[in-house]
Amino acid sequence: MKKLKNKTVIVTGGGGGIGGATCRRFAAEGAKVAVFDMNVEAAQRVADEIKAAGGIAQAFKCNITDRAEVDAAVAAAEAALGPIAVLVNNAGWDVFKPFVKTVPAEWDKLIAINLTGALHMHHAVLPGMAERKYGHIVNVASDAARGGSSGEAVYAACKGGLVALSKTLAREHARQGITVNVVCPGPTDTALLAGVAEGARDPAKLIEAFKSAIPLGRLGQPDDLASAIVFFGSDDAAFITGQVISVSGGLTMHG
Repeated sequence: MKKLKNKTVIVTGGGGGIGGATCRRFAAEGAKVAVFDMNVEAAQRVADEIKAAGGIAQAFKCNITDRAEVDAAVAAAEAALGPIAVLVNNAGWDVFKPFVKTVPAEWDKLIAINLTGALHMHHAVLPGMAERKYGHIVNVASDAARGGSSGEAVYAACKGGLVALSKTLAREHARQGITVNVVCPGPTDTALLAGVAEGARDPAKLIEAFKSAIPLGRLGQPDDLASAIVFFGSDDAAFITGQVISVSGGLTMHG
């Protein structure tokens, strides 16, 4: 990708499937990667893989629901790797059940991770980007935000909020050279999807139903998402902002 060499990138949820693939792809393009995850062991594994392949990465423990921890992790990342050029808000969590069977404690956790955590990250990183008049932000939402998804009401609401936030920030910060775009995964072969399937009566049947509904005939893979995320995080996408793209194998085809 154009001009990613030596750019410092934060990826939240960087120890997971999509996050790990995204970290590795940024590093392969020459970026310096701050792997943020509340599971610091998972983050360290990804950072070690990148370094073993000749890239630059460092793991940082960060619970994005805790603003003080976010501020400390961002400061540590900048001290170690340099000013943040790209922020990828990827961390997420879901619970799969009908809305009327959910409880407020689950709503609180879903909102804290999927929406408030992203607010914390934006609020911590945007001032520096604005001062430098440069930055790319990529928010990982979900096609649940665009078309709804049975069993994911609060998650979909959070991701819909993230889409609206992204468009608003794209407008507010465009004149400061900052772009904000959204990648919406469809069903993707990750631990999160496996956890959702485990809650179904027949997990294998649910996975097959997902596959049969996708025109390209397979689940998404983390690398499929990483390609789109890294594109939006690069200067190849410098004239694209406020946009939402689905990476879903054709499951959704929004205009």
